[in-house]
Amino acid sequence: MHRTALARSHRPRRFSELVGQDHVASTLRAAVEQGRPAHAYLFCGPRGIGKTTAARVLAMALNCPELEGGEPCGVCESCESIWSGRTSLDVVEIDAASNRGVDDARELRERAMYAPSDEKRHKVYIVDEAHMLTRDAWNALLKILEEPPPRVIFVFATTEPHKIRQSASPVLSRVQRFDFRRVTVPDLVERLRQVLAREGVEAEDAALLPIARRADGGVRDALSMLDQVLSFSGDRVGLEDVQRMLGLVEEEKYLDLFRIAADGDRAAVFPLVQDLLDEGYDLAEFARGLGDALRLLLALRLDPDAPTPELPPESRRAFAEAGERFTVEQLLRMLAATAEFEASGRFRRSAQPRIQLEVLLLRLASVDAAAGMDELLSLLEGVGPLPAGASSRPDSVPPDSAGGGQAGPRTPRKAQTSRDRGPEAGPPDASHEFPPAPARPEPDSPPADPTDLRSAWMDAIEAAKGGGGLRGEAIGLRGATLRGLEGNELRMQVPPGLAEDLRAFLEDEARSAAFRRALGRRIGVKPAELAFRLDDTGPPRRLTAEAARDQKLEQLMETDPGLRDAVQTLDLKLKE
Repeated sequence: MHRTALARSHRPRRFSELVGQDHVASTLRAAVEQGRPAHAYLFCGPRGIGKTTAARVLAMALNCPELEGGEPCGVCESCESIWSGRTSLDVVEIDAASNRGVDDARELRERAMYAPSDEKRHKVYIVDEAHMLTRDAWNALLKILEEPPPRVIFVFATTEPHKIRQSASPVLSRVQRFDFRRVTVPDLVERLRQVLAREGVEAEDAALLPIARRADGGVRDALSMLDQVLSFSGDRVGLEDVQRMLGLVEEEKYLDLFRIAADGDRAAVFPLVQDLLDEGYDLAEFARGLGDALRLLLALRLDPDAPTPELPPESRRAFAEAGERFTVEQLLRMLAATAEFEASGRFRRSAQPRIQLEVLLLRLASVDAAAGMDELLSLLEGVGPLPAGASSRPDSVPPDSAGGGQAGPRTPRKAQTSRDRGPEAGPPDASHEFPPAPARPEPDSPPADPTDLRSAWMDAIEAAKGGGGLRGEAIGLRGATLRGLEGNELRMQVPPGLAEDLRAFLEDEARSAAFRRALGRRIGVKPAELAFRLDDTGPPRRLTAEAARDQKLEQLMETDPGLRDAVQTLDLKLKE
């Protein structure tokens, strides 16, 4: 007994039957109805979403004697012949994967010069897998695509339009391009219901959702999987039948994993993986579905009302409850770890995929132990630098010597202005443009806060640069590392090879006057009394990745006191 596959027997015969491609169907229908079809089309999109089917329906509409409203009847002899792919004088389908050379293109060009079999018909050439044509083959077709014979139409279908752009970009200006979309899960479920109704088969709604999700937007794949399930289940399609035939992992398995991760029970990971193997699940299928499950969890955590058509109502509630046990940051880290695991390809290449999967699940179960930098800094917020030998715990920080409490956050030292002093303070001392310089500290006194100095230093560079007082010197000044202010002398370390140029600039009072004024105003030192001591780091040397990371970390610490405290207390290193 001969039986035709569902993907073939239920192929659309009209534009209105194309699933999820309304933008294409309506345009082609209007073109046929108005008698204004293009001479060449390019149908692009993933496999199995209806490109070749749409080309056949277009050919049927152009040659149907019972055409009505731009739609072919689908049942006449002409439509039946084209729809089934049988030999037709006026509709020719060519597989470019096996007919890709210049000789094949020349033969196609010569055949296209012949008129259709009837003056009311169109000659349609459907070229599938068009990206497989060689550059020479496209060149042979360029002229006929630009000036085709009357009533001759070319339809090219491809899954990789970028290859046509690379090898034959002039073709794109000679065709009308239509981009086919992946079909949504609800549309696929509805299409499966229609097919089952025609076949007289009952099905649970929950059983059609996994098929639609697994098809990844392809109608042909969905119908092929449904055909596979029907060969096993008979006249009724159940969820268990679908999961057994397609090897799909039950949603309960992912919910079990989320409970383990929320509890931080890493020991439970190994029994979970063993259960998957004992019950016959494919570990690759479990890993493939894990990313989708985490994405759903995060979507529901961010928006409890987010639409989830791929989930039945009872599963949606379970996923929403599981998501409440995690923070958004934790779910982001879990999803990132899963995406990195899949992108790396370690699982597919490994001789021990079980161990690879267990390592990933252990990382997910340890999500509470992974503290991000934001969390780390929030723990150290408001805590000053710890003395040597002190505990790194926030509650063990010694109290401030003056008030017994923790020291407050430091603020940069700025010059006092009349606006800061208030109106009752009277006019400023006319004999001093700047506040009096601070007394030179004793040798054992600590230098000024590097963070405050760095902020004043960078502000002075921008102020002097904006006033035209800096040109190429700004690059060297930004690269300097400040070591402290001792009285009126600012100690700094400069990049290799720049010490002489910077020293010459800073000692030249005329060239550096604008910068000295801007800096002195911010640190409370008169420009004429401001002195600089430069320490060269030596001759230029090759910059290694480790040295670049250390330099970047040093610059970050100069701008963020909390980060400096964290690095010094916990001995952190910059990874990237």
